[in-house]
Amino acid sequence: MNEGPVTKGRRFFKLAGMTAQVAGSYAKTRIKGLFQSEEDAERERNAAHELNGGRIARTLGELKGAVMKVGQMASIASDLLPKELAEALRSLQRQAPPVDFAVIARQIESELGAAPEVLFKRFEVEPFAAASIGQVHRATTDDGREVVVKVQYPGVDGAVDSDLAQLKFALKAGGFVKRATGLVDVKQQSLDEVFAEIRARLVEELDYCNEADNVRRFGEIHRGDAHIIVPEVVGERSSQRVLTLTFEPGDRIDELDARGYSQEVRDRIGDNLFRALAAQLFEHRILHADPNPGNLAFRPNGEIVLYDFGCVKQVRPEIAAAYAKTIRCGIAEDWDGVDEALRALGVRNPEGPPVEPAFYKQWRDVLALPFLTGEPFDYARATLHEDVIRLIPAAIKRMASFQPPREIIFIDRAIAGHFGNLRRVRSRSRVLDMVQPYLDVALANASE
Repeated sequence: MNEGPVTKGRRFFKLAGMTAQVAGSYAKTRIKGLFQSEEDAERERNAAHELNGGRIARTLGELKGAVMKVGQMASIASDLLPKELAEALRSLQRQAPPVDFAVIARQIESELGAAPEVLFKRFEVEPFAAASIGQVHRATTDDGREVVVKVQYPGVDGAVDSDLAQLKFALKAGGFVKRATGLVDVKQQSLDEVFAEIRARLVEELDYCNEADNVRRFGEIHRGDAHIIVPEVVGERSSQRVLTLTFEPGDRIDELDARGYSQEVRDRIGDNLFRALAAQLFEHRILHADPNPGNLAFRPNGEIVLYDFGCVKQVRPEIAAAYAKTIRCGIAEDWDGVDEALRALGVRNPEGPPVEPAFYKQWRDVLALPFLTGEPFDYARATLHEDVIRLIPAAIKRMASFQPPREIIFIDRAIAGHFGNLRRVRSRSRVLDMVQPYLDVALANASE
């Protein structure tokens, strides 16, 4: 246990110190590279980025709060971050160390007006889970309901802007943004828009009243889906920084083997998870945008329990339609349609050079593979994540044609995250058959 998040003043100095180290290392490497062969300079740059990636990851892990949350979102910034930093940040995906219970008890009393032992019939001191901005405790209400109580760490909501400003400066000062884009500068406006989108989701995530509304909204969305379970809000024990929900049990994703889940059940889970994601994105246009496997649990009848509704992305009808059009046109090899849809999504730089159809086909053949096979797609054998890495060197040469897409970074995060979840579940699905009706809905809604 630790005493709690670092205070705002100490946070600033720790982040500023980290930035100075990263910037100094980058400057030293650049100067040294002027006197080296291209091969030696590249090796030095790789080593420096690995060292600085470790520095950033360690600092974010110590500070928790917004910067650690951004570190855990490394996958959504894959277009901006090089592999050395992305790999270092993966360490932040592991459960954060919990804070001392006295900190949690004080926060509950400050928010709800009484100590945990007064508000609840039973309140477990040991946390059920700990994360970047808060931790969860099991409890029982006076009327006997089993619940989980999510408590936000004190002070993290007041440090979002300074945290993000320091992190953005560190990434730029360390050459990470430039490095990730093949030495092509990302426009300041594009980088600012990406961080503005991240900030917007973080501010929402730090407001537990907003999350309570999200829980109720998703409960309504999935009310007719017997295979999707959403907890209920216990409003009288919730506030802006404390959220109490009914406890919905289930098996974690790494417990499926030990629990003896059959292939048939795994396939059913995969279908249910895919349909839930498609319905949220294309039909309801509100997306559970935190695909961390810890936010899912499963039951032997194929049911899926959804947890943590802090990070939710509202999707405009035209964005859902453009995403649907990208998929449809990609499958049909309509490259002009793909280019037009990517412009609507903000992926294509309107001032950038044209993109040849062969480039789009190369990416389509990898990313759309689940839609192209006539057989059920076997996620356990999927290599999309590895195949994409092999395409990156060629993509770097065309970076001027593209830009960081603010509107879809959280959509891409959800889709990429659930691809990883389906691989771990080891499900098999006829993906094209399932997605077609949802594409129809998205395109029809946009034309109304």
